[in-house]
Amino acid sequence: MDTVTINAKGISVSLDLTVGHIADMVIESGARRLKPLHRAPWVDAGETLPPDLPRGTVRLSGDFLCAPFSRSDVEEAPLHGWPANSAWDVVDSGATDGGWRAVFRLRHKVMGASVDKIFTLRDNHPFLYQEHVFSGGSGAISVAHHPMTAMKGGGSLAFSPKRLAATPADPLEPDPARGRFMLAYPGRSSDLGHFPAAGGGTLDLTDYRMDDRREDFLTLVEADHGGPGWTALARQAEDDLVLVLKNPAELPVTMLWFSNGGRDYAPWSGRHLGVLGIEDGRTAVGHAASLGDNWLKREGVATAFELGQDRVSFRHVIGALPLSGGGPPRAITTAGGHLRLAGAAASEVPFDSEFLRIGQPAAR
Repeated sequence: MDTVTINAKGISVSLDLTVGHIADMVIESGARRLKPLHRAPWVDAGETLPPDLPRGTVRLSGDFLCAPFSRSDVEEAPLHGWPANSAWDVVDSGATDGGWRAVFRLRHKVMGASVDKIFTLRDNHPFLYQEHVFSGGSGAISVAHHPMTAMKGGGSLAFSPKRLAATPADPLEPDPARGRFMLAYPGRSSDLGHFPAAGGGTLDLTDYRMDDRREDFLTLVEADHGGPGWTALARQAEDDLVLVLKNPAELPVTMLWFSNGGRDYAPWSGRHLGVLGIEDGRTAVGHAASLGDNWLKREGVATAFELGQDRVSFRHVIGALPLSGGGPPRAITTAGGHLRLAGAAASEVPFDSEFLRIGQPAAR
């Protein structure tokens, strides 16, 4: 069994057990079936791929746990670590009072820790509630979620308050014979509507345009605002609203990956179009960088969890709502069993407002 599917009323989620990637997610809203997550075009296509690709790139889908995020240069592992590239087992899966809960365990250890993935679906909630738990181990680990969505006609983004946005020193594709980028590297701005562009001037990070062929990566640092961290993407052609939520005390940064035909070599081959990664994490770029001195630590931002005898866990939510021609919300709040959106077509939907543990202290 390579894939397992769990269901509650109005929602289903499938996990690719060979790599721990979400293979599919379907939300039913009236007569509509919303599919917020992306699956790379080469997955299951039967084509010959470059032999040196990490297993996680071969099976690139949906969302997955990165531990560490990016380079595995402390403990030997593929890009984004064993949780994104190796097998998981079903530990428990069954109906609950009003939904479904499943527990999966990574066969590999990470820095000596066992890793569990817990999925919870609730009847008539358009969200996947997920938690990752590290038990035991030693040292420290950087982590990130890696949800990816894709658009046919572009979209508009909105965010919980961010302190700043910054690109790393080097672009993902510096060689013009292999790809292209649009942002300045390094670059920094506290105004997401005006980020330095590679050719001078500025670009609007809240506007995803399909005619911008690019491969870009940047990090958003959460501001102190006391609520959930969130990203909302209004997809134009799909006419829906993709939502990703976190607890900023656990996952203080959101990394954006703009992948829109910006790589010309296999397996990307200019066909990875309209993809946006919304990667909430506690990390710098690379495991060693996350543990050592880095620019985020100098900003007062944690970039790893300390492992040990205590249990370390963090939570994350992905969902989607119909849009009906509107734009992303101006604000999102969670309370009283509902998620409320200001300025969006759907103003209130069922939500487990206790799940993200807002206001509780995070693990070290």
